[in-house]
Amino acid sequence: MPPTRSPIIVSGMIAGDPYQGGAAWVVLQYVLGLQQLGYDVYLIEPLAASSVRPAGASLPDSENAAYFRAATQAFGLEGRSALLLDNTHDTAGLPYDSLRRISQQAAALLNISGMLNREELVNHIPVRVYVDLDPAFNQLWHATQGIDMRFTQHNHFVTVGRSLGRPECPIPTCGIEWRPIFPPVVLSYFAKPGAAFYRGMTTVANWRGYGSIHHDGVHYGQKAHSLRQFMDLPARSAEEFLLALSIHEGEHKDLAALRNNRWRLLDTRCIAGTPRQYLNFVSASKAEFGIAKSGYVAARCGWFSDRTACYLAAGRPVVAQETGFSAHLPCGEGLFAFRTAYDVLHAIDEINADYVRHSRAASQIAAEYFDSERVLSALMRDVGL
Repeated sequence: MPPTRSPIIVSGMIAGDPYQGGAAWVVLQYVLGLQQLGYDVYLIEPLAASSVRPAGASLPDSENAAYFRAATQAFGLEGRSALLLDNTHDTAGLPYDSLRRISQQAAALLNISGMLNREELVNHIPVRVYVDLDPAFNQLWHATQGIDMRFTQHNHFVTVGRSLGRPECPIPTCGIEWRPIFPPVVLSYFAKPGAAFYRGMTTVANWRGYGSIHHDGVHYGQKAHSLRQFMDLPARSAEEFLLALSIHEGEHKDLAALRNNRWRLLDTRCIAGTPRQYLNFVSASKAEFGIAKSGYVAARCGWFSDRTACYLAAGRPVVAQETGFSAHLPCGEGLFAFRTAYDVLHAIDEINADYVRHSRAASQIAAEYFDSERVLSALMRDVGL
């Protein structure tokens, strides 16, 4: 049966915190992947007034709008997208009247992290899917912190935490049946491996994202808390480690420790500030050293990074911190799960011993598990579309 011709709306963050090409790709994978399947897709990103740059600027004149326009135009989405300022009808892109009309005709909303919550645009859409990219954090905020995560506006729930609700994962499900999903990747953009320019282990990361959580004696923290445990790793290896790391200049102690331990720090905005730059950086990397937020590790939730999925799709082997994902994905060839520094060093030796084999295996894992055609076809089938 062909896809419904009624519009599908995707909502997520591209320009709310601009110059993060990887974050933009998370949203674009859904939009472009659904388009490739034949769906009539529109993108709506709500923007809080407090996120407008520079402060006090009008929406049309803001950095956010300029970034949003550039990102959407690069993928032919300028007539199918809008940046919507909260509590107003001000938009960059499609006018608000068009958004109202499209939402009235829409068959489904894929709402990444529950971003879109304007009742006029949401409540009458029959299929409203909450896409959870932060398993453990979203559920703990809701269940233990009393924060409204906007779950009640939705009638379908998917999560990249594949172990959420399973015995090994202690995180509350908030009374919701979460359907596990792998991060989708539109392979045609990434599956073009060539010579690696960055001859080492690379990644793209935020040192800190948002607040950590303490629950039942467990600390659910950020990437800073994870990476500190492996601070001396480059000093123990002949391999180069390159971090496109977004870290505040005031983190003096951590910055000194990173440099003293031979981590090579790259300017995230220059390396991966736009979706195209991010794609180029991933594709030009030899392999990924994928660090996870310590909260994902502590939760054993099976979280798997959309970034890591892109590395695999580009034919780049990955050494990724274990969150429980190894119960759901093949490891040991192309993809390695690590708990200790020894695991990392062993995996690097394995990759270097037969890089071509592990590169090929990485591509095969991406095609089998992360291909947007497979992932999104299954999702749309499960929600009745």
